[in-house]
Amino acid sequence: MAHALQLARKGLYSTDPNPRVGCVVISKQALVSQGWHEFYGGPHAEINAIEKVSIPAASEFYVTLEPCSHQGKTPPCVDAIIDLKPARVIVAMQDPNPLVAGCGIERLETAGIKEVVGVLESEARALNAGFVSRMERNRPFLRLKMAMSLDGRTALANGISQWITGEAARLDVQRLRAQSSAILTSVATIITDDPSLNLRLNESELGQTVAVRQPVRVVLDTKLQLTGKEKIFTTGGSIWVYTLNNNEADLARLTEAGAEVTVFENSNSGKIDLSRLMAHLAKREVNQVHSECGATLAGALIQQQLVDELVVYIAPQLLGNRSRGLFDLGEITKMDARINCRIDEIRKVGEDIRLRISLQHQSI
Repeated sequence: MAHALQLARKGLYSTDPNPRVGCVVISKQALVSQGWHEFYGGPHAEINAIEKVSIPAASEFYVTLEPCSHQGKTPPCVDAIIDLKPARVIVAMQDPNPLVAGCGIERLETAGIKEVVGVLESEARALNAGFVSRMERNRPFLRLKMAMSLDGRTALANGISQWITGEAARLDVQRLRAQSSAILTSVATIITDDPSLNLRLNESELGQTVAVRQPVRVVLDTKLQLTGKEKIFTTGGSIWVYTLNNNEADLARLTEAGAEVTVFENSNSGKIDLSRLMAHLAKREVNQVHSECGATLAGALIQQQLVDELVVYIAPQLLGNRSRGLFDLGEITKMDARINCRIDEIRKVGEDIRLRISLQHQSI
């Protein structure tokens, strides 16, 4: 199963919105075939493994996700497996899609094929955290990426922040973007930094043999301040703007610039409902959101318990007391109101340090 998971990781940048899946076929304790889901719309992992060679009867299948039992872009994988009369099918995790969960396993049982479910399940769920989140929680997995100096500052007082981190860290961020369905930011970040927020690594740089898609850029622009001339409109890829402004002229301006604009009804707070936003993105098959934003949106995402993972790059610099802080969380006056985190990984990336952090309230 560990080898099947390694195969599944080959689809890290190319299967979205489908899950990443690997399959290994064993006969008489020897590897017979293997496959993985290579790209969205392409054959599933099991089919790729089956079609490579003649599979002996009484083989064992190791699959990182329950074989599909429904007709989608491809035929049901479970039928192809059953036709081969395997001795056993070992599955890392049940399909989290509530519409089909357990159906593939039930079909195997009905066909008299032994199955084992739950081998390296936590690893399989982690590999597909976005897909699992969308199916089980009706919202994407959200990673918040931040960069700061040693004294916890993200930008100078005038807003200038390019570049705090080094080239190696920025390249690392590109790989995080490549794994994501969407990149989320605020209009304030667009106005201040005018970033492209696109993926600038090609297939070979990501170790891929199939085309790499651009993540959707999602911009929260409550008042529609975007002009349509910012860099995000000139670098290709889809742009989804969420707003509370239904002014026809403003909507037309951004639509003509190439954005797809969604208007939410105005709330008492005058802000976009972030929980509703996440549910809306899930309906659009967004598995994983990568957020690069300023302190205000970052703080709001944390306070509303929408952040699943923090990735913080720490640069060996000092920016001083008047420079901007990492999060706008307001004042916390009691220790029992603090937000607890768990550091999952510390790694040096070039001259910078990368922290991977889980927030205490999250569980995928």
